[in-house]
Amino acid sequence: MANKIDGSALDQLLRTAVQDGAVPHVAAIAADRDGIIYEGGAGPRTVGESGDVDTGTQFRIMSMTKMVATTVALQLVERGELELDAPVDTYLPEFADLQVLESVDGDTPKLRPAGARATVKNLMTHTSGLGYWFFNDKLARFEQVTGTPNVLGGAGAFGAPLLADPGTTFEYGINTDWLGKVAEKVSGKGLDVLVKEGVTGPLGMNDTMFLLDEGRKANVVSVHVPAEGGGWASAGELLPQEPDWWAGGHGLYSTPRDYIRFERALLRGGELDGERILSQDTVDAAFSNQIGDLDFPAEIPTADPAISATFTPGPGFKWGYGLLLNTADVPGARRAGTGAWAGLFNTHFWVDRSTGICASIYTNSLPFIDEGALTLYGNFEGALYAALK
Repeated sequence: MANKIDGSALDQLLRTAVQDGAVPHVAAIAADRDGIIYEGGAGPRTVGESGDVDTGTQFRIMSMTKMVATTVALQLVERGELELDAPVDTYLPEFADLQVLESVDGDTPKLRPAGARATVKNLMTHTSGLGYWFFNDKLARFEQVTGTPNVLGGAGAFGAPLLADPGTTFEYGINTDWLGKVAEKVSGKGLDVLVKEGVTGPLGMNDTMFLLDEGRKANVVSVHVPAEGGGWASAGELLPQEPDWWAGGHGLYSTPRDYIRFERALLRGGELDGERILSQDTVDAAFSNQIGDLDFPAEIPTADPAISATFTPGPGFKWGYGLLLNTADVPGARRAGTGAWAGLFNTHFWVDRSTGICASIYTNSLPFIDEGALTLYGNFEGALYAALK
């Protein structure tokens, strides 16, 4: 049984962030290998309503979906059904049609053939050359002039070009959506089924799914955006409710209490409550540098400020399988080798195997990593580690 920490300072931190307008609402949770050590929440599901969100509230977890989909693909690798070093086009021939976008001159994209064939590992490590419009001006312009939808807009998003030759750079993008399609092709099952059979079912994550049923829709927060004149306004539901594909890169809804079970399984080397979802060796690989001499960018400028602020993690980060890895201790916070990632609507998780804790914090708002959300992330993490002393 986990020992609960004194969460009074954390509770006050969450309440203050909502009262000050830094976020429209927030729920947070932390656990060790044995169970939950803290949970709390503040602010309504939708501005103007009463009540507070909590760790049983539904959130769109967006790119926190990536580690779940990556886990499903790693399960196929463990079973010998998927080869990490195999070219993607051996499973999905249409991937071979993707070219590298060099520029957009006026309304005319300039494309060239890729200099190498992207592998499954390239997809898993964001080194295939695929990108996201909100972090790349060139891709944003390409989508505008060609009418190619972004990844939230339909299956045509799979026609987006590469931004670099595979294996030459870390470019955060729609790799895990392609990885999900590879997993479906190899297994003959939908990604929703693979996630249910491989992760959420075994771990008892009954509130984690690609589409909410009617009962759970009443428990989901709204996505919020800055209101004119200050404060927050509800933008409602921004994810398609009749999706063209199960989006391995961003499609899941979950609750903090559900997702912490997945985090704890990673913390415990792939096992929770007698259910093993990955081998210890595979988990160790996920928490190890898988991009070699390449680096996670010290700064990723925004190309769409309404969607995301500029992301400036600084130097010293690598990427494992589905996880951002810090290579040095953060003073008063996570230790070197911690695996983490976040979701576009301002959700964030980390798994610190050295300290033996994992945690996550949730809002549903845009832009991603704006000053209020980013400050709250850091303050929550610092206060949690302080409470552990």
